[in-house]
Amino acid sequence: MRSNWWKFLGIIILIYTVVVGMSVPLKPGIQRIDSLSIGENGNHASSISSGETHVFRVVGYNTNYAGNDNSAWLKLDSIGSVKATKFEDVSTTEANISFNIPTTFPKRDVYQSLTLVIYNREDGPSILPDAILVKVKSLSDANLGEWTTSVISGITDKPGMQFPYRSVLNETIRNTFFHIPLWFSMFIMLLISIVYSAKYLRGNDIKHDIIASSLVNVAVLFGILGIITGSIWARFTWGTFWTTDVKLNMSTVAMLIYVASLILRSSINDVDRRAKLSASYNIFAFAALIPLVFVIPRLTDSLHPGNGGNPALGGEDMENTLRMVFYPAIIGFTLLGLWMASILIRYETIKDSWLSKK
Repeated sequence: MRSNWWKFLGIIILIYTVVVGMSVPLKPGIQRIDSLSIGENGNHASSISSGETHVFRVVGYNTNYAGNDNSAWLKLDSIGSVKATKFEDVSTTEANISFNIPTTFPKRDVYQSLTLVIYNREDGPSILPDAILVKVKSLSDANLGEWTTSVISGITDKPGMQFPYRSVLNETIRNTFFHIPLWFSMFIMLLISIVYSAKYLRGNDIKHDIIASSLVNVAVLFGILGIITGSIWARFTWGTFWTTDVKLNMSTVAMLIYVASLILRSSINDVDRRAKLSASYNIFAFAALIPLVFVIPRLTDSLHPGNGGNPALGGEDMENTLRMVFYPAIIGFTLLGLWMASILIRYETIKDSWLSKK
């Protein structure tokens, strides 16, 4: 019983991951903003220029605009902000907000993006970065009186634990606790496997070959599950289950290399020859895995976070509330994988012993 403590720990952590990861609500957020102002052609204005007054329809998520004292600002980086002239709640998740776009901007760019900030005591702050793009007619810094240069004050977060809202991810942000930990666990098991492959090549102990091959089998399963969960995630965020994205393709190639090793291993009957070939192939496969997954995707543009200049697991992606579930999930899935590998190791050991006596 005492020797199996890590198995129970893995189960407890995974239960914690599922329960907390799926039950904690997301913070209030802003899904989209649309201009309701009428342009010269009688249609909704397609562009926004400085010095104009615009009305925007804002659609929120997990918000409660109705019946609250709402405030809204358009923020230009850390330089200044302009407060809404009117906030009309249409429903709990929709509102019409009016802004007087300043005539002059304290930057020299012709086109400048503004961040929308909405606040009430019940929801706390909701933020939509780069909410609108403004064409600046006047590039003079002479008059900045329309901008409030002091920091927006009096804003407090909504009480309680909440996961961050991301306008593209929405509820699929919870896949962070499954898709990424599966890959982390896969890498850990593959790293352990090449240690035992190297041990076999040095000592020809068949036990080391059994451990290495069992770890690879479970790691490949986790890698396939990682690709499946990533494909489902892509369907909700990118609009398709699969793209020609270099990260997805290189990850698939890496998995195919390992699948080929399993097929090759199963086709060889001689135990010693199979073990030596498997050990050598495993080391080669891991050496190929690193550039395929970590190097090549960084050399080109990629939709996948962490590649082509697209950051991953940084402050914008991973808040402390997510870390409270994300890191335990890695431990839980790793322990689950090692448990599965230990069962496979026992099975292969008994099978090898039976065949040797036959």
